[in-house]
Amino acid sequence: MNLNCEIHVVFGPQKRRGASLNQKEGQLVCYCRKVNRGRIIQAIADGASTLKQIQKATGAGTGKRCKELNPKGMCCIPDIAAILEAETGMKEKTRSCCPHCGVKE
Repeated sequence: MNLNCEIHVVFGPQKRRGASLNQKEGQLVCYCRKVNRGRIIQAIADGASTLKQIQKATGAGTGKRCKELNPKGMCCIPDIAAILEAETGMKEKTRSCCPHCGVKE
């Protein structure tokens, strides 16, 4: 028996851990300004703790073509608020839509 041999273990193709998380972070949230989930999460990690701070840091939720560009046909502000709540546990009171797209509460 040769005790100095090397053992190589080869596994089949594996999905990277966190790959679905990375894909989720790449999803566009604000279609007007092309801001993805990851940029919003990074803004929160960098200290943004309100919708206005996220808007200032990323430009998300400040466009004027919400209904036209967003596949949901609505403003992204509720989605930004949901990310803020998921990341921080804080719920911010927001309007159902931005003033730009003309949808009332």
